[in-house]
Order: sequence, then structure tokens, then C-alpha cells
Amino acid sequence: MFWQTSRFRIDLHRPRVMGIINVTPDSFSDGGLHADTRAALLQCERLLGEGADLLDIGGESSRPGAATLPLDEELKRVVPVLREAVRLGVPISVDTYKTEVMQAALDLGVDILNDIHALRSPGALALAAAHPGCGVCLMHMQGEPKSMQSAPRYDDVVREVAAFLEQRARALQGHGVRAERIVLDPGIGFGKTVEQNFELLARQPEIAALGYPLLAGWSRKSSLGAVTGRPVGERLVASVAAALAAVQRGARIVRVHDVAATVDALKVWQHAGLA
Repeated sequence: MFWQTSRFRIDLHRPRVMGIINVTPDSFSDGGLHADTRAALLQCERLLGEGADLLDIGGESSRPGAATLPLDEELKRVVPVLREAVRLGVPISVDTYKTEVMQAALDLGVDILNDIHALRSPGALALAAAHPGCGVCLMHMQGEPKSMQSAPRYDDVVREVAAFLEQRARALQGHGVRAERIVLDPGIGFGKTVEQNFELLARQPEIAALGYPLLAGWSRKSSLGAVTGRPVGERLVASVAAALAAVQRGARIVRVHDVAATVDALKVWQHAGLA
């Protein structure tokens, strides 16, 4: 299994670790720590040194309750970081749902569009389809970040998430995008209760059965805090455990803050013959 992106064909026969770079003052887990270009680039280099296979750079917080960020501010935050990050020799992903930010990122040579709205913004699907090879990650979200956790409801969360992701993947392929460019993300914590998030994990093979690689983003999420009682800064062990559980159930990419610990855990997991 491979993920074709703008510059790289990523081999997913072993799990890959995507390091998170939040160029934001208000991210739920590390807001403000990497909010300027220099700090963000230093974090890029640190995560690569810890073993990250690819980097995901975003300028707008999607934490529950987050307000929409103006376009010019998001561009101001991410463009300088992306311009330098594409020189690091690894796949670079931009975490955005705004078509204008996607276009700016692709113009800089970014490899992957990681969209919490699954390319539903006006022009986003056509933009991705017009590009000759960028990778795309389609995520499921019920509602919007500002209100998504107010009262999420599903009859069957796994079936509904899988149906949505399959529909979006087919829409993209209908515009000429090859399946090997597409990765799916169930959207842990995006319009789901704690119980629904863990049901998605337990039944994740049903989503993997769609035939696309899966990305899992459990790192430091509030559901882990609900289970462990730990505040966000003390969820490293829970995050690593969730990443391993997701890989065990078919995820090929894990999106994490704590790269070194996750990389070490995956090495042990693979050495034990569990890959």
C-alpha cells in the first residue's frame, strides 16, 4: 500500500508517523509554543530528528469551541513556515479547509492537503483534482469546531462515518483523482462523544475495509483525558497506547505531537512481529 503525494510516494507497508506543527496561539495541546515562523521551523527539525516520517502544518485551531480564523491571518501564519518546510526533504502536509490556503500551499510545493471538511469548501475538490499528484486526507466531522461537541448524534457512528468518507473519496475519484492519492481519517474528537470515539477505534477495521489507507489522530485528545483523568499535558502514555491500538486495527498513519515516544513504541511493536 502506498500514498502518492506531490513529491513522494509513501510506502505504507509499515506505519508512518505524522508530526504535528501547530502555528497557532490557541491549539488545545500546545497553543502558542510554535506560533512564530522560527519556533515552528525549529519544531519541524526537532520532530524529524525524533523520527517523524512526515509533517502536518496548520495555522487555525480546530479545537472544540474554536472560532473561524480570517483567511489573511491563516496565510500570514502558515506560508512562511511552509516555504521553508518543503526544503526539509520529507512530505509536508497543510492542515486547512480554506481553498485559498490550499492553493498557496500547493504553489509552494506542499505534498498533502489535510482537510477536516473533506474538501467540501467551494472549489476545494476541483483544486485538488486539478493538481497532478498531491495527496489528500479526507476527514469526517459532524458540525463545525465552534459547536461540534454540543450534542453529537448518530444512529450508528461507524457506519455513518464510513459512508461519509466513502462518498467523499468517490466524489474525488469522480473528478479524476487516483485512489492511491487518498487517505481517510475518521475524525476522532470532531463531533463525537467519548463513547463514539472509542467505538470508532474498536470497529476501525470496518472503515479500513473501504480499501483506502487510514490516518488516526488520537494524540492528547479529550477522550483520553476522560478515560485516564489526566490533563492534556499528561496524556503521552495514553496517546501512544491509542496510536498503537489504531495501528493494530489497520491505521497506516498516526498523527501525533509526541513523535519520539510513538516512534519507539512502534519499533517495539514491529520487532515483536505485530506489524
